[in-house]
Amino acid sequence: MEDLFGAGAVNDDESEDLPATPDSLRGSSDAHWMASQRSPLAVRMRPRTLDDVVGQQHLLGQGSPLRQLAAGAEAAGPAGPSSVILWGPPGTGKTTLAHVIARGPGRKFVELSAITAGVKDVRRVMDEALTARDLYKKTTVLFLDEIHRFNKAQQDALLPGVENRWVVLVAATTENPSFSVVSPLLSRSLLLTLKPLTDDDIAGLLQKAVAEARGLAGRVELSPEALDHLVRLSGGDARRALTALEAAAGVAFGDSTAVGPSVPDGPDAVLEEDSGAEEAGGAAAINDDGEPGLANDGAHDAAVLVELRHTERALDAAAVRYDRAGDQHYDVASAFIKSIRGSDVDAALHYLARMLEAGEDPRFVARRIVISAAEDIGMADPTALQTAVAAAQAVQLIGMPEGRIVLAEAVVHLATAPKSNAAYMGLNKAVADVRAGFGGGIPMHLRDAHYPGAKQLGHGKSYKYAHDEPHGVVTQQYPPDDLVGKDYYQPTNNGAERDIAARLVRLRKIVRGD
Repeated sequence: MEDLFGAGAVNDDESEDLPATPDSLRGSSDAHWMASQRSPLAVRMRPRTLDDVVGQQHLLGQGSPLRQLAAGAEAAGPAGPSSVILWGPPGTGKTTLAHVIARGPGRKFVELSAITAGVKDVRRVMDEALTARDLYKKTTVLFLDEIHRFNKAQQDALLPGVENRWVVLVAATTENPSFSVVSPLLSRSLLLTLKPLTDDDIAGLLQKAVAEARGLAGRVELSPEALDHLVRLSGGDARRALTALEAAAGVAFGDSTAVGPSVPDGPDAVLEEDSGAEEAGGAAAINDDGEPGLANDGAHDAAVLVELRHTERALDAAAVRYDRAGDQHYDVASAFIKSIRGSDVDAALHYLARMLEAGEDPRFVARRIVISAAEDIGMADPTALQTAVAAAQAVQLIGMPEGRIVLAEAVVHLATAPKSNAAYMGLNKAVADVRAGFGGGIPMHLRDAHYPGAKQLGHGKSYKYAHDEPHGVVTQQYPPDDLVGKDYYQPTNNGAERDIAARLVRLRKIVRGD
């Protein structure tokens, strides 16, 4: 199984990333493939140029700061390179962009981690950067990962170097820089926000990793179901997606070798079993069972198919039967809302979990909760809408996975709240009358009397200001003539509407003069 994950054979321009092929392995491309450096798949698939970067196209346009940084000393124009702070979720390409920038000509690349580095390390980099600039005409690019872990004193140590451009800082953070990075450093840097990768981005990356030589070199194939499962579980994180693919491919390859191995396990086995083939020019003889060995043209056996069951076993996560663009999306969302409306809090939490585990956009879930609060709870519990709106805002603020806690609280509130759609139904009745042509004229005393000539037209005449009365309610006609006495809102006896119903009887009696 281990043989599946060696790095692919590299071209000349990739020699800096992978070691040269040992002389003892040059007789077999399969042996070369299996004996190359065993870096994680996510490392092997790291882009080498900005054109290879998946997603983030809003930051990679022609002439953008990242393009200028990647161009290095060859960048055209009078403007110098800008320090940047890359803010985004894990797996969106912050480290990848830094490594691509490091390849720029005329640049010296230094990488520090805020987890282990301190002020002393920063000052040492500054001193070396000055030397590189003055003696060797090289600009130092300092990549600082997890900058939010630096305290104020540590971040302040960066200021002289950034301000005087002794270094070009490329800092990465998963936390909002407005709260985690000191203001002077923010003002001296460009803040670039990375977006989570789309499903199409992740799917394209996985297919590329399967096909390319530095990835899995076509030794496996992904079934559509397996690909969809990996995309869903990635959560827009490229590193997570590639790690999951590597694990699933290992399970699939293990199953295939358990049935009947077609490739010896490990490079030593390849060398031993195919030594005769190499001496004869690299071609292996057909064995007694009719199974071919390694051909002299380096052809592989048929690719192993990675199926949904392999991804489930590798990730210990069952595939949720949920199509975000099809029937399951609408069916589960419908069941979710109807469970809240029906006051079944347990079913509502089940469907909430089902959507979130399937990778549904939590903002979509939050929007449905807000709608349900207004449509199904209404004035029976006016605080339900407040909770729903607060939950939607909180999800935007903190994101996932913690956002699921907020959504659960809102769902429990709505599902256990008294229910009323009286306000919603009242609006529907009013809309029906408007569409039917009722209510054309507005009483003269309610019309705007502020513009010149309005009072001469009778606008506002005899209007009674409600606050002049002891209880703030006056007898006065408010609806158009043809809708006088029409009741649209009919409150229920559920929750807060019980008190509203009694108060509404008194209000209508005073206003209408009954």
